[in-house]
Amino acid sequence: MTVTPRTALALGVLIAAGFSLKADDATAAQKKAYFAGGCFWCVESDFESLNGVGDVVTGFTGGKAANPTYKQVTSGGTGHYEAAIINYDNSKISYDQLLYDFFRSVDPTDAGGQFCDRGDSYRTAIFVTNNSELAAAERAKAEAEKDLGRKVVTPILKASTFYPASSYHQNYYKSSDIVLTRRGPKSKANAYKFYRDSCGRDKSVKALWGSAAPFAAGH
Repeated sequence: MTVTPRTALALGVLIAAGFSLKADDATAAQKKAYFAGGCFWCVESDFESLNGVGDVVTGFTGGKAANPTYKQVTSGGTGHYEAAIINYDNSKISYDQLLYDFFRSVDPTDAGGQFCDRGDSYRTAIFVTNNSELAAAERAKAEAEKDLGRKVVTPILKASTFYPASSYHQNYYKSSDIVLTRRGPKSKANAYKFYRDSCGRDKSVKALWGSAAPFAAGH
């Protein structure tokens, strides 16, 4: 085959288009879910264990104060939830599956916080960005309520500004940094494990959801 300048140009356009389509497909598959499930360290730890989920970013949303600090949020009054952005690949895991796992990783019947963490900032919530997510969240909530046979109080809210927490709180559950705890100096990872065990999160989730709890068995 003789490659003329015109043929070379056409081939170049087709190859470039192919790469562009692949890039567009990859971009289209990358999605974000916004969940509040009590302690955001636990939400991060749980969801990063799922195939198809990438980096989970911890932070605050749902409130009125701009750029709130961890201390401000947990002290109350800002209206913010401790929350997380779940970055996921929609070609590997669906939003419906994330919702199913979310409800079964928390106590959605508790309006006052989660487990040992009490107060507004530790309440559960789902933040949606469009009508499709809203419909999916409503279905998942109804399913959770049916499975439990109890009223689910987790609200479904319109997503608002998300403020990432400081670097101190990102990847807390797997950090080797040393922090001072009531039991002396520990790595963040060990301090997190102690906190999670003493808070009774997994014990409570197992009692509520039984074998349907997706993460409790791993702790």
